[in-house]
Parts: sequence; C-alpha cells; structure tokens
Amino acid sequence: MNTYIYLREVRFHANHGVMPQERTVGTDFTVDLRVEYPFAAAMKSDNVDDTLNYAQLFNLVKKEMAQPSRLLEHVAGRIAEAVFREFPSSISIDLCITKVNPPMGADCGGAGVEIHLINDKTI
Repeated sequence: MNTYIYLREVRFHANHGVMPQERTVGTDFTVDLRVEYPFAAAMKSDNVDDTLNYAQLFNLVKKEMAQPSRLLEHVAGRIAEAVFREFPSSISIDLCITKVNPPMGADCGGAGVEIHLINDKTI
C-alpha cells in the first residue's frame, strides 16, 4: 500500500531569484508537495499522532520559503532535507516549486523546478 500526505498549490510571496530586484521586492510562488508516508495506523486509530500532520508540513515549507535563495533548486533541496529530517518515516517526496510570473519576457503559467527524492533512511 502506498499512502501520501500532500499540500497543493500553497501560495507564498518570497524573495528567491537571481536578479537583485527579485530578492528585494519578491514575487509569488506556488508549492505542491506530496510525501509518501505510512499512515495505515491512522486509518484505524483516527489519531493524528499516527500520521504526518499536514499543518506541521506546511509550517516546515513556510519556514524554508521565507529564507531567500538565488536558485529554486536550492530551496527545493532545503525543503526535501527538512522533510526527511523532521519526518524520518517519510518514504519519498515529490516537490514542485513554481515562480508564478518569472522575469523572462514570456506569457506563461509559471516556471520552476520539480524533484522526486527517495528517503534512503527508510529503505
């Protein structure tokens, strides 16, 4: 059985980017995060202690998004490390960070990074 906890299209205003203006003024981002986590016990117990609390997951992402970085790759790596550190029973993560209005002269829905990582400590 595969079970997942997810956050979908969480919006942040953050100061990530290579351009100085991006780090000064900031821009809008969305984050999608799916964490494979064994919550079969919670399905029976109805106890939040038997699962990964998505409010705690949100607070972790919020903390990392608040720390300015030049590259979204760096932000994604920090979020992944924090998830695996704070929730060691996590099996894998799928993470997408999208810059909503990237400064590249294109009319688009956004640009960003997407990663899939496996927590080798759970295998």
